[in-house]
Amino acid sequence: MSIRIYKKTSAGRRNASVNEYSEVTKFSPEKTLLSPKQKTGGRNHHGVITCRHIGGGAKQRYRQIDFRRNRLDAPAKVVGIEYDPNRSCNIALVQFADGEKRYIIAPVGLTDGMTVVSTLKSAEPSAGNAMPLKSIPAGLEVHNVELVPGQGGRLCRSAGTYARLTNKEGEYATLVFPSGEIRQIPVECMATIGQVGNVDHQNVRLGKAGRKRHMGVRPTVRGMAMTHECHPMGGGSGRSKGNRPPASPTGVLAKGGKTRRPKNASSKRIIRRRFSKRFGQLVL
Repeated sequence: MSIRIYKKTSAGRRNASVNEYSEVTKFSPEKTLLSPKQKTGGRNHHGVITCRHIGGGAKQRYRQIDFRRNRLDAPAKVVGIEYDPNRSCNIALVQFADGEKRYIIAPVGLTDGMTVVSTLKSAEPSAGNAMPLKSIPAGLEVHNVELVPGQGGRLCRSAGTYARLTNKEGEYATLVFPSGEIRQIPVECMATIGQVGNVDHQNVRLGKAGRKRHMGVRPTVRGMAMTHECHPMGGGSGRSKGNRPPASPTGVLAKGGKTRRPKNASSKRIIRRRFSKRFGQLVL
């Protein structure tokens, strides 16, 4: 992938860059795998805003992605790599021998004409092949990892992410995630070999507010700039936080505070919590 930086012809271009999407080879989506995507503006059935900063943006259609990879022992040929407006990574259109087509997450190195396969046994550990963690050699990078067998991939699905399989012991495999978290996953869970593509997504700078509005994101107002009726950090004389840690309008801690349920059943499978540059190692 590559990032294009334009000349500073305007204030919006001065600090902006765009993704060239050099990995993309197919520019029109597969109509049979599209479904409508209705916008809510962040409002529930009462018309009340329940999720802030949502609204507007370009019209989108949802691409039906195969996160389960449950078509077993059937090789599929990659037809093309496509752009997906619903996620940061690219997607790959694959076609099976009987003509069925599916979308999968496109890993680094997957191109047109290559073959991918999903199996419950052992297969060649090449990019795009899916198999249980028990069949993957230790030390490899994986993505689209399941938390529960048969549930479908939940972890490491965004651009450039991957988890490293360090070791397998008994019924669980140990994975190290990009955040620094170390977690045990059942060895029966499926995972896909390789790192998710579109690695340069993190280097793109939007440059102006208008590009964010095109993505369906509305402006954000600081809590300290609001009144106390609108935000727990608002009101007062001057820049007063009200002698409380930063939080959202509903009181959820915003800057490193613990929001995870302490009695989560999966907590015992987290060996080390994620690492934060600002707050250091988070503990359970």
